[in-house]
Amino acid sequence: MATLTPEHREFLENPYFATATTLREDGSPHNTVVWVDVDDRGVFYNTVTTRAKGRHLARDPRTAVTVIDPQDPFKWITVSGTAELSTEDGNETIDRLSFKYTGREKYASHKPGEQRVTVRIHPEKITATGLK
Repeated sequence: MATLTPEHREFLENPYFATATTLREDGSPHNTVVWVDVDDRGVFYNTVTTRAKGRHLARDPRTAVTVIDPQDPFKWITVSGTAELSTEDGNETIDRLSFKYTGREKYASHKPGEQRVTVRIHPEKITATGLK
């Protein structure tokens, strides 16, 4: 298991967009832009169970996120590993991410009946450039 350094954590606390990768049924990669954050339990993002990411992860929990500094594209981090999915705190997580990225306390695009899921990555590999 890989461990984030304090500099990695500080970098991930910025509201920089991430690309999340999941695996389609045929094994090919599926990339989407997500909001990402870090806490004492690690790196996480959020999705809806019915979206491609949610379906892919329910079948195959391997995932990765890449975050790039928008002011310096040579400063980035990729965290890859196995996802732990939780619907228990999905709505709270998307609201937290909404506040980080938009300043709004509630996620503006939440639809009634949507099942939000928190995707917490258990890192197996961390690759970073421009960070210690």
